[in-house]
Amino acid sequence: MALTRTIWSFVRLKSRITGNSLRGRPARVVMFVLGALAACGFVVVGYSTFAVPGLLGRPEIAEVLFPFGGVVLVLGWLFLPLLFFGVDNTLDPAQFALLPLRRPTLIAGLAVAALAGLPALATFAATLGTVHTAARLGGPAAAFAGLLGALSGLALCVVLSRAVISAFATALRSRRARDLATILLAVVAASIGPLELTLLGLLDKADWASVQAIAEVAGWTPLGAPYSMGLDVAAGRAWAVPIKLLIVLATVTGLLLWWGRTLEQAMAGASGAGPGRTGSADTRAPVTQLLFRWSPRNRFGALTAREVRYWWRETRRRAALVTLAMAGVFLPLSTAFAGGGVGATGFAFMVGAIAPIGLANQFGYEGSAYATNLATGVPGRLEVHSRAAAHALFTVPLLVLVAIVTGLVAGRPEAIVAQFGTMLATYGVGLALVLPISVRAAYALPDTTGPFALSSGGGIGKALPGLAALAGAMFGALPVVLLAWRWPWLGLPVGLVYGGAAYLLGAHLAASMLDRRMPEVLAAVTPR
Repeated sequence: MALTRTIWSFVRLKSRITGNSLRGRPARVVMFVLGALAACGFVVVGYSTFAVPGLLGRPEIAEVLFPFGGVVLVLGWLFLPLLFFGVDNTLDPAQFALLPLRRPTLIAGLAVAALAGLPALATFAATLGTVHTAARLGGPAAAFAGLLGALSGLALCVVLSRAVISAFATALRSRRARDLATILLAVVAASIGPLELTLLGLLDKADWASVQAIAEVAGWTPLGAPYSMGLDVAAGRAWAVPIKLLIVLATVTGLLLWWGRTLEQAMAGASGAGPGRTGSADTRAPVTQLLFRWSPRNRFGALTAREVRYWWRETRRRAALVTLAMAGVFLPLSTAFAGGGVGATGFAFMVGAIAPIGLANQFGYEGSAYATNLATGVPGRLEVHSRAAAHALFTVPLLVLVAIVTGLVAGRPEAIVAQFGTMLATYGVGLALVLPISVRAAYALPDTTGPFALSSGGGIGKALPGLAALAGAMFGALPVVLLAWRWPWLGLPVGLVYGGAAYLLGAHLAASMLDRRMPEVLAAVTPR
């Protein structure tokens, strides 16, 4: 009884922290509500997708959909937070380091608190569509097996996510290890979407017997087994249910043991930094040391050079650049391999819309260090333009590379120039939307070794403004895309002017907002 009260205390603690983070902050309340609405949309889409085979009476579709859907769902729980939403750091294990809690109690409390979050509740509600289909195809017994699978699948998702995050935090003891792990993890995470497109294209070209064989194998893995239990009962394979349940439970148990071993080290936090590097002292002035040779010798050049160094050296920003590079190169290529070369050029302009998302919380990267800019009176116009210029120094060469690669893959080298123009248009429109968002919807990032962590929960809501800017950039640049498709020779000049004009308009709006809201921005990005 006491153990149960202790575990439920974690749920109440998480609810209290989340509520306090929303109190008196209308912008956060709006984002939280939007996140809840997005979770409801996911539930509707997921439940409908899984329920369709039962409504149509097509068990052969369910035999393919459920295992593949389970694999995508579990991998999504593992990697999607690292790409878009961030890891919910509301109950950081390091916060419990001084409390007299046994390891099993702490693990159970953290797991139950995670199950009480919006992502877990939305996932469970969406997977109830598998129960609906199982009930239609096999009756109450199949429905019970499907419900058992949905519950065990949810436990697998939560425990896998938390165990990997704990191990990841434990491994990040040195800066070199953090940088390497960030790059590798961002590469893996950014590869999921392109790999899924490639897989879907290959499955579309494969015969149905091969697809069913692959789905059958996936149904016996820990990722797909939970969601195929109800179908096994409906198909007269009830003997497979206890075996698959044993596979899932054994996997969850192994993950819990792994989580327990790494939890104490994660609670201890990052170790101190090693001895500094020795060398000859640099006698140049501090500003001269900061500037590059090509930098203008003024405040704009100094701020731009500082931002360039931050993007190259800071772990979180570098992760964003790696994710952008992976999405930019492999999204068009995987589309080309999956659906033909023309598809590569059709998707390439999206890269320009994806690129600005890294600036959606640009002030949050600095945290309380932003007080230096506030104290020295950096004008909003100079702040916005210097940050956008530093980001463009990394992004524009990538857009050139994407335009060249997609044009060559599609067998249309004549479309390279027009493709680059459309990406410039989407990039400019994306900046015009993201820059004001970064001022208005800034939020603090936790002081942690994890480069993907978010504080105070609400990861979905915090990601929505950036995702809305992505959609707005694609729609806003649609006239240039259509113009370049009709008259390719106009793509580059029109895209350059259109994107530049959109950027100047958005930068002016963001600079005016920043001049009025600098103290509010500092308060929003300062961790508490």
